[in-house]
Amino acid sequence: MSGVAIFAYALIDVQPRANGGSWYGYTLGTIATLLILWLTLLGVRKRAMTRGRWSLKGWTSAHVYLGLSLIVIATLHTGFQFGWNVHTLAYALMMLVIASGIWGIAAYAFVPQMLSDNREELTQPQMRDALRAIDRQLNDAAQPLDPADAAIVDRSIDQDPFGGGLWRRLSGHYPRCATDSAQAAIRARIGSRPDIATDPLDRVDGLLERKAGMLTRLRRHLRLKAMLEIWLYVHVPITFALIAALAAHIVSVFFYW
Repeated sequence: MSGVAIFAYALIDVQPRANGGSWYGYTLGTIATLLILWLTLLGVRKRAMTRGRWSLKGWTSAHVYLGLSLIVIATLHTGFQFGWNVHTLAYALMMLVIASGIWGIAAYAFVPQMLSDNREELTQPQMRDALRAIDRQLNDAAQPLDPADAAIVDRSIDQDPFGGGLWRRLSGHYPRCATDSAQAAIRARIGSRPDIATDPLDRVDGLLERKAGMLTRLRRHLRLKAMLEIWLYVHVPITFALIAALAAHIVSVFFYW
């Protein structure tokens, strides 16, 4: 479809050069509008599971390829005429929807395998259970410590290690992690104490190291999941904004142009 549109654009003789107001522009505009409306039906189509030619897999594949063809069709429809108006707004929103869709394709192509490699046969609930188990062991191991050292360990146990919202999860960076701070403080205390074979701080340090490793794995898991989800927070709302801008574009062309 894109190839036909490019071939026709190169051959037609329209003065001034083919644009949205020519018969060629209206044709491409109609095709682009129908494509956009059909593409938005994927969310409805997901609720109906069928096989064969109109399977969900085939529909999704068509959604991807026809969505990409809009880059060519809609661009030729504009005749490369852009400005600060609702027409260009509709085009820009369409390109944002397509760009977020491309991000979604890339994410689903690579991230699931990365998730699997990171989990190492553990599910997310199992990783959280392992983290809680380490916290219980830390609580027991901190009982023989003096109040100052015990307070350091308690801060690691009490802090929500995943706070900070979606953007924190996406970055995977937790600069105020109480576990990292506790581990650094405990190791500093170990270095300043005499070498005692049964020093309870050694056990606490080992548990904090295990917890830090589990936190790293779980945070990476949440980051990868967020990468799979974040594009939908852009793709879907901007699609509705696109439909609104497209309606304004059509109304302004036919009634006020």
